Amino acid sequence: MRIEIHTRDFSLTEALRAHVERRFQFAMNRFRDQVLCVSVRLSDINGPRGGVDKHCQVQLLLRGLPEIVIKDTEADLYVAVDRAAGRAGRTLGRNLQRARGGYDSRAEEE
Repeated sequence: MRIEIHTRDFSLTEALRAHVERRFQFAMNRFRDQVLCVSVRLSDINGPRGGVDKHCQVQLLLRGLPEIVIKDTEADLYVAVDRAAGRAGRTLGRNLQRARGGYDSRAEEE
């Protein structure tokens, strides 16, 4: 599984790079054989003005399944990365379960 990190309008620090890699390796660990590439795009929408403007977009390229795109915007870039990684792992798990014909809790509700 390859992890690509791209930034827009700011420099990627070694601490942020390590955080992104650690969070996505952990989130994708169970599914690492299905994930070809994790592309993480980080940006600061408002620049130095501040606010809830740190954006993290994740694209998962998968083996035999459509790609998954997750977006999150927060005041803190580390929080945006954490939330996006968690959502990406949960979404991938659901998609793989559906593809394998796994249990669908919505079927009981009908």
